[in-house]
Amino acid sequence: MSNNNLEASEWTVFRGTVIHSTHEEAVVPLKDAILGVRGSQIKFLSESVGGNIDDLAKEYGFNPKDVKHLKDGQFLIPGFIDTHIHAPQYVFTGTGYDLPLMEWLDKYTFPTESKFSDIKFADRAYSKAVKRTIKHGTTTACYFATLHAKAAVKLAEIIDKAGQRAFVGKVNMDQNSPKFYVEKTENSLSETKWFIEQMNERQYSRVSAVITPRFVPTCTVGLMDGLSDLAKTHNLPIQSHLCESKNEVSFVKKLHPETSYTDVYNDHGLLSERTIMAHCVYCDDKEIELLKETGTGIAHCPNSNTFLASGILDVRKLLERKVKVGLGTDVSGGYNPSILDAIRQSVGVSKLLAVDRENYSPISYQEAFRLATLGGSQVLGLEDKIGNFEVGKEFDALLIDTKCADSPFDTFNDEYADDLMDIFRSLSSLVMTATSGKFTWQVKRSSQGSNGS
Repeated sequence: MSNNNLEASEWTVFRGTVIHSTHEEAVVPLKDAILGVRGSQIKFLSESVGGNIDDLAKEYGFNPKDVKHLKDGQFLIPGFIDTHIHAPQYVFTGTGYDLPLMEWLDKYTFPTESKFSDIKFADRAYSKAVKRTIKHGTTTACYFATLHAKAAVKLAEIIDKAGQRAFVGKVNMDQNSPKFYVEKTENSLSETKWFIEQMNERQYSRVSAVITPRFVPTCTVGLMDGLSDLAKTHNLPIQSHLCESKNEVSFVKKLHPETSYTDVYNDHGLLSERTIMAHCVYCDDKEIELLKETGTGIAHCPNSNTFLASGILDVRKLLERKVKVGLGTDVSGGYNPSILDAIRQSVGVSKLLAVDRENYSPISYQEAFRLATLGGSQVLGLEDKIGNFEVGKEFDALLIDTKCADSPFDTFNDEYADDLMDIFRSLSSLVMTATSGKFTWQVKRSSQGSNGS
């Protein structure tokens, strides 16, 4: 990724097609728009340029000659937001799908994550993981690291250098874990406190700590209470897993027979407007209502839910009940670090629910796109900063070029007369891979002063 430093006072102005989401409309295509960014902030978005570039230039003080005109076949969309990804699990992505969740953790995940005590190994693995997510257009991610606080700091350092926005969590586990990969409660809390202090000292502009109890089965009551206190003391978000598989839910019921899985988190102060819970496949109506009341966001990970045979989340139900939902890749429960894949998979599994449900309305690709952008920003508590191109937000975007060399899909504007939304729909249904260095988008973030591919 090459860097082009921008002075805070400089303008970057684009003219061309801009596509984003709003709360009112899942997809808003602006075919001849002009978008103005000063420093890192979006200052204006004119939906129909016509002949008013000179008028806008006079009003805002930019030079009309410096306007960047998007080419035919190019358009801007918001950067993708991955609300749930395990950076250390990238090491074994695409393997180990012979077992359900709980057995999968014991055989594949915990042994791999234990290797991150080696900081050199962690450096190599995390560098590849972060680079790959950026190549797939993920400009913001919420990462699980491992139990190792020093390696979690290394992950944050790598992300910051790469220019990605992220939350990074040191994982916490003090029970029901293998002997080679478990902590004592007091050590888990002290290491988490040290991690938070290190993150505060570094003062990364776009990388922050997130409190990360792995999930209820591996966390004692004392650990959950202590992590809740740290979150409140340092004003930090919280991430964990909830109701991912039937066996997991049954295990939690044995540990806490008097209450629901969701209530366990709430009883120990871990549900709030800044909490991200992954999966939530088996939450009942009462639990869904509690998630709504507390403002908890859900990271929907359809690829992982399918390939670990965990279940299918009813996203339509959550959206109808006004619960915040974003998309996650859940690498490596999910085999693909691409949010485009999460878009495609979320539509697919929703259609499967419609097979046996009369009058069921599966989510559309437009709604899935909103989950990948604006919805993700809501879940991560970043809606005031990113997620779409509203004036006042930071400019965080992908420049899509549908006519670049070796594009993974073809357009037929002359022969078949594809319109803009046909092309956009084609993009939304693809699983992108970046293997040759030739890619269909550029990451453009003026707040980082970067323009890379």
